[in-house]
Amino acid sequence: MNAKPGIKATAAGISIISNLSLVILKLIVGFITSSVSVLSEAAHSGIDLVAAGIAYFSVKRADLPADQRHAYGHGKIENLSGAVEALLIFIAALFIIHEAVGKLLAREPIQSLGLGIWVMALSAVTNLVISLYLLRVAKESDSAALEADAHHLLTDVYTSAGVMLGLLLIRQTGIVLLDPLVALAVALLITKTAYSLTRKSLGPLMDAKLPDAEEELIASIMRDHSSQFVEFHNLRTRKAGSQRHIDLHLVVKGDAHVEEAHRICDHLEAEIRAALPQSMITIHVEPDSVSRMRAQGGKDAGASETNGKPIEDYQGPPS
Repeated sequence: MNAKPGIKATAAGISIISNLSLVILKLIVGFITSSVSVLSEAAHSGIDLVAAGIAYFSVKRADLPADQRHAYGHGKIENLSGAVEALLIFIAALFIIHEAVGKLLAREPIQSLGLGIWVMALSAVTNLVISLYLLRVAKESDSAALEADAHHLLTDVYTSAGVMLGLLLIRQTGIVLLDPLVALAVALLITKTAYSLTRKSLGPLMDAKLPDAEEELIASIMRDHSSQFVEFHNLRTRKAGSQRHIDLHLVVKGDAHVEEAHRICDHLEAEIRAALPQSMITIHVEPDSVSRMRAQGGKDAGASETNGKPIEDYQGPPS
């Protein structure tokens, strides 16, 4: 996740250029062939173009530093971008279904099948190359917006391949009905993708916690340094774009100096940040006398499973 500055915007820009070219090409071939499945692919690429533009805007904004109005940074704009992209995919699916039903009723002939087959093959290969590139950059930069854009383009790979197969079958069998049926299959496939993107994008917007594996990694780092403090509790996590937000309570001995407690916190923060890049970490330090009082009076409302337990007994987040 050590992507160079600006690489996310560059990747999003390449996606815009690729999608714009494919939209123009598919529209031209779609009107020449009168194929609803090719025109549905043009609509799909048009949605991809809008999504790529949103992704470009969001990654540029997400990397801006925190300011007076946004003290926690701008990371969530990437998750919002993913949710908008999912909505756009749903809209594209509805458009394709509308066009396919009309084609089922009209049963218009298809012209220049060979041209349609070649443009779908070109579209599938182009989007495969671009989507794999976007996925790589998304992984390196932990970008939710680029990941959504990559999956968006991957659906175009599948649907272009499906349309190409449908056109090949029409050329072999002469069954024109296959064209709108393939378009309907395209709509169902991208609807499934939209649903998955919606679920993934809304989690951080609702301040869902980090994955169990990441929370366990944090706990493991804490256990490795358990000799330097008494215990920790109230571990809370969330994510905004590529930024992780982590806070916890650290219990130290009552006679510990402020400077010593500060040094321990700095060391823990550095180790967690090395394991989980772009982490914003807040550690609340309290003396063990407060922890004992809490244990005698019962758990605080909202305390985590580590509350009142020695650190060596903490087994990680509940499944």
